Amino acid sequence: MKICVCGKGGSGKSTVVALLASAFQRQGKQVVVLDSDESNASLFWMLGFDQSPQPLLDLVGGKKQVQQKMLARFTKGEHEPAMSIWELEAIPISALPPAFVKEQGGRTLVSTGKIHQALEGCACPMGVVTREFLKKLKLAPGEIAIIDLEAGIEHFGRGVEASVDAVIGVVEPSLESISLAAKIMELTMLTGAAFKGVILNKITSPDQERLVTDKLRERGVPVMGAIGFHDEIQEACLEGKPLEDKMASGELENIMRMLQ
Repeated sequence: MKICVCGKGGSGKSTVVALLASAFQRQGKQVVVLDSDESNASLFWMLGFDQSPQPLLDLVGGKKQVQQKMLARFTKGEHEPAMSIWELEAIPISALPPAFVKEQGGRTLVSTGKIHQALEGCACPMGVVTREFLKKLKLAPGEIAIIDLEAGIEHFGRGVEASVDAVIGVVEPSLESISLAAKIMELTMLTGAAFKGVILNKITSPDQERLVTDKLRERGVPVMGAIGFHDEIQEACLEGKPLEDKMASGELENIMRMLQ
């Protein structure tokens, strides 16, 4: 199963990805995490790694070469969601060179790439690499892939979600986040992927959970569950320590059932 996690910037997508990875691993699954958020550099330590792997963007020639391939295909009249960058027809994790993979105790991390400097240009090549990698990624029996997407909804325009089995949104208690969740649900349905619902994050009280849930249901958005504003999670994020599902174990149980 391939699961995309998306939402507003700052809603806690990477936190939810790390917690879900830990929960699936506790169930005995081999977990592959794709870090496809080009601006957030924290996911690797949330998963317990000392550094991020070399980006997949480098594996296909780097940003400039991908841009050149894209330009050539645009010139031929190809649309971005149909472009092919990878030569391989299927990509099992075992086919990636060691430098592009971080592995530890049943947990694997790969990364599309990051924006590292000013005036670097758009992130379109990273989106194209992500889309095709997900399309060609071949999971082994018992493997689960969780994808941490870039903030917002631009990735829908590249057809990233068309190759996944499920999309979930992360919603923090703000009207902007709630409205974006409704748009994510709409766009997911247009791709043909399954929209599982949203996970509420940073919830501070039962009253707040009810209020956010009501506003989402008014928009027809299903709620999978809620993760509170836990001191243990906040302290781990502040100190750069790994996140484990036990930090929100009771809150994850229903969410995990809905993802089976």
